[in-house]
Amino acid sequence: MELIVSISKTFKQPVGTLVPRNDEPFISAQAQLTPELRSKYFRLAREKHSSRTFGKAFIYTSNMAISAVTISAAAQAANSTKHHPKWIGPVGHRVITVDVNGSGEFKSVQAAVDSVPERNRMNVLIQISAGCYIEKVTVPVSKPYITFQGAGRDRTVIEWHDRACDRGANGQQLRTYQTASVTVFANYFSARNISFKNTAPAPLPGMQGWQAAAFRISGDKAYFSGCGFYGAQDTLCDDAGRHYFKECYIEGSIDFIFGNGRSLYKDCELHSIATRFGSIAAHDRKSLDEKTGFAFVRCRVTGTGPLYVGRAMGQYSRIVYSFTYFDDLVAHGGWDDWDHISNKNKTAFFGVYKCWGPGAANVRGASWARELDYESAHPFLVKSFVNGRHWIAPSDA
Repeated sequence: MELIVSISKTFKQPVGTLVPRNDEPFISAQAQLTPELRSKYFRLAREKHSSRTFGKAFIYTSNMAISAVTISAAAQAANSTKHHPKWIGPVGHRVITVDVNGSGEFKSVQAAVDSVPERNRMNVLIQISAGCYIEKVTVPVSKPYITFQGAGRDRTVIEWHDRACDRGANGQQLRTYQTASVTVFANYFSARNISFKNTAPAPLPGMQGWQAAAFRISGDKAYFSGCGFYGAQDTLCDDAGRHYFKECYIEGSIDFIFGNGRSLYKDCELHSIATRFGSIAAHDRKSLDEKTGFAFVRCRVTGTGPLYVGRAMGQYSRIVYSFTYFDDLVAHGGWDDWDHISNKNKTAFFGVYKCWGPGAANVRGASWARELDYESAHPFLVKSFVNGRHWIAPSDA
């Protein structure tokens, strides 16, 4: 593996970001550089600042800088140490246009994704024109650094209609996780100004097999801004990895945000369409050792109820609401322990910090849901909850 150091003649040119192990600053290989190279390394490090293009982190330099200079000494050092970065990238970018009416390079979103090479190392912006794209889309794990850019949340929509009880090509029932209209397994995915829908009919409480996800995110370090997620039961499968949702609209009836992700939702609207009884978030943390959880900051809970604000899908479920407005739709008690008797006051972590609105009193109604102070709430208020310092630019937080 090579350690790419920067030196570009043009100001503010994007180059690949070094993403080291455990999100710590990269310093291991540079220690073995010559004094001259070490001096240049630190000088450039001082000059750089972060920005974002297409939802991905880049390094920019103010003056002299990096542009594809490979320092063999650093490469040698990186190869000889166990503490080298996992990857270098991405380098360069590509724009792909999609238009359902045929004015772009592709008419379908999946065709655009398929055109991205395996083991992609380039930032790929897929610009999706206004329109309704009725298709099922998958972004495989081998294609990181992809961004879906729509023409507006109400103008660009990807939708499908699978339910858990529907049968796939193998004749077996799909089950919940396979129903998503859009599924992303890749890391460093982002989406902006676009909506994802599952148009299957909403189930009545107690109906089996009607789970229907609009979106499933199973990759790490995913970013969403100005997006819409529409469904009923199990709308957004926040499955695994670290994710950041900013100014998004999420609609559903039962457990319409669920999974074991480690995610921060900031300035989002959580809209319930429950007809008899519903619930917002169901978190599936299974062990005290897991760092996962759902943190909602400055959100708005609207729509119809009654509904629970959180359910303990896993025995160590972790859900925190801070500075969030609750309309008058929260069920008495506010939370549900999923019939895990051991959860109450023992293993689940349900927290509230400075929430308000006519339904806020019921959110505090369960004796086993914590009213947090600033010190205990702070980890759930900032992007460090998802280790965002290295992959979320300040302007996007």
